[in-house]
Order: sequence, then C-alpha cells, then structure tokens
Amino acid sequence: MNSRRDFLQKITASAIALTILPRYSMAMPEQPYDGPVLRVAIMGLGSYGSRVAEAMQSCKKAKLVGVISGTPSKIKDWQSKYSIPEKNCYNYETFDKIKDNPDIDAVYVITPNALHHPHVIRAAQAGKHVICEKPMALNAKEGQEMINACKKANVKLLVGYRMHFEPHTLEIIRMRKAGEFGKILFFQGLCGFKIGDPNQWRLNKQLAGGGSLMDIGIYALNGSRYMIGEDPIWVTAQETKTDHNLFKPGVDETIQFQMGFPGGAVASCLSTYNMNNLDRFFLNGEKGFAELQPSTGYGPIKGRTNKGELNQPIVVHQTLQMEEMSAIILQGKQPVVPVDGEEALKDLKVIDAIYEAVKSGNKITLKLAE
Repeated sequence: MNSRRDFLQKITASAIALTILPRYSMAMPEQPYDGPVLRVAIMGLGSYGSRVAEAMQSCKKAKLVGVISGTPSKIKDWQSKYSIPEKNCYNYETFDKIKDNPDIDAVYVITPNALHHPHVIRAAQAGKHVICEKPMALNAKEGQEMINACKKANVKLLVGYRMHFEPHTLEIIRMRKAGEFGKILFFQGLCGFKIGDPNQWRLNKQLAGGGSLMDIGIYALNGSRYMIGEDPIWVTAQETKTDHNLFKPGVDETIQFQMGFPGGAVASCLSTYNMNNLDRFFLNGEKGFAELQPSTGYGPIKGRTNKGELNQPIVVHQTLQMEEMSAIILQGKQPVVPVDGEEALKDLKVIDAIYEAVKSGNKITLKLAE
C-alpha cells in the first residue's frame, strides 16, 4: 500500500543511510539507564506501526511489550521478531482484557483515523495510558469525548506529534522565544505528495474522515502554531479538486488555508495529495527568518535561518518521541511544545473550521481556548 509514509520513506532513504547512524549516536550516547520504563502495546501493525516498533528497539525509557491486531499472521510475525509473549497479544475483540494485564502500561493507537475514537476510549476504560496517532479524531466533538474518557479513567492521553521533539524544530522555537526573529509576521507551510494506491484507507471518507488535510495538512496547521507561538483566531480556506474519480465526495485533494494570529502574524498553508516536492516551513519576522526543508519528513530534517545553516543532531523521530513520552507519562516531564489531548483538540477545532470555510466561503472565527 502506497501512502504518505511510504513516500516520505522513499525520498529520504538514501540520506538516512548516510547520516542517521553516526549523528544519532552522538545525539543520544549510550549510557546506563535505571529509571522507569514505559511498557507499550502497539495497536495497528501496519507500515507506521512497524516503523515505531523498529524505532523503539533503540529506546531506553520505553519498551514494546504487546500487540493488538486484527490480523493473526501479523501478530505471529511480531511475536517472533520482538519476543512478545502470547499473554500480551490481543485482537480488536479481546483487547479490553488488557485491563487485567499488569505488564502493559500504555497502548499506542496507530489505526485508521475513524477508529481512533473508539480505540482510545476502550484503552482508557481498560486503565491504560494512551498514545494516539494524529489526527487524534475525525472532529473536535470526538476529540473532546476522548479527552473526557481519559480524564475519567485517570490516564494520560498523548498524541504522536513527533516534530515537537525534533532538534531543528526546537532550535527555531528557542530562537523565536529569545526574540532573535523579532516580531513574527508570516508563516508558510507546504505539505503534500501525489498519492498512490486508489484503494487505500486514506482515500476512504468513512475511515479517513477527509483527505489530504487530515493526513498531511495537519503538519502545516500544527506547525503554524508552534512556529509562530500562538493559536489562530480566524481561518479562511479554498478547495481544489481535479480528479473526481480518485477523490470522492468528502475526500479533499488540495486545500489552501489561511490563518490570522493575535499578534498580527498571518499564515498561508497548502495541503495536497496531487503534488510532490512539498515539505517546507518558512517563518518570517522583522529581524530574521527560519526555514525547514524538509520540515516534517522522517529525516533528515534540514534548516537554516538568517544566521546560517542549522546543524542540530539528526535523530530517529519515533525513538526520540517514545523516550520523551515515557518521561512525560512516568516522570511528569513537561515538553517544550505540548503533545497532550488538549493540544490535539485545538488542531481538530481548526480542521473543523477549515472544512466549514471551504463549504461556506466565509472567514471563520476561532476560539481555541474554549
């Protein structure tokens, strides 16, 4: 199955092979760790679930100990590959029994978008912390219900915002907070690729909840917020559809959206399933600028500012994410940029507003704090 993840993997594979091992080892040197370890069961053993599992083999603070899948052959393969005991293996009908398994602390939900809502709520009701892939849900209503369920169960809800831990991204955020760019004026986020397999779930409205915006455009939306350092107060949006056979009603091909922020900055973003070579963030201020290109791919991320090239460590995003999420869940660590359910809910509110703006042609006022 072709997908955004397959596409990003192909365009960066050669660069990763050349750079990731030596530079990653410098970023996270080998040293003894005797602190708490987050024991994780992955739900959804597709391409991205496999990527997370592989990345977790390098983790010290998190360990893959369980699987949840509807495909028995995948469960067997993962059992063998990752030495997962039979008692930690579940299917979608039986996984509520995970509540009786003290050897699993958290469930990482990596299923199609429409399944996030029921899967997260069931995991929470089983008393397990939850990590959910983005978008957290199909809309803000579902997202709030997921937050409520986790609060009621007294478990944490985190979302797979891997870029919130990426070193080049965090350096730009540090510089912006330090005033090195001056007053922020403008952000541009370009996210897209030409989608492949027409039968994949990402082109199914019932499973995906939309199209490119839900899958790849959320990077530009979320990126505008952490790059500018504010939440938007209005949004406008326009949709372009050139292939009505591939992109059925409710599945967006290309959406351009614009946002305004309290400090006066504006953002212009593009999300598409019909153009390649789009993975760029640009931030402009009165005193300087910052650019990331690639900005959200699996690596290596490359960046520059008005002061020159950024040379932060190249990391495996999913390894670093799981290390940091373990520290958040087990040690109460506060990340530079939040990765909790409330953070994801804000993105869902904006996504709802973007779709509303596309349909109405109106500027939609946003109140993300409510």
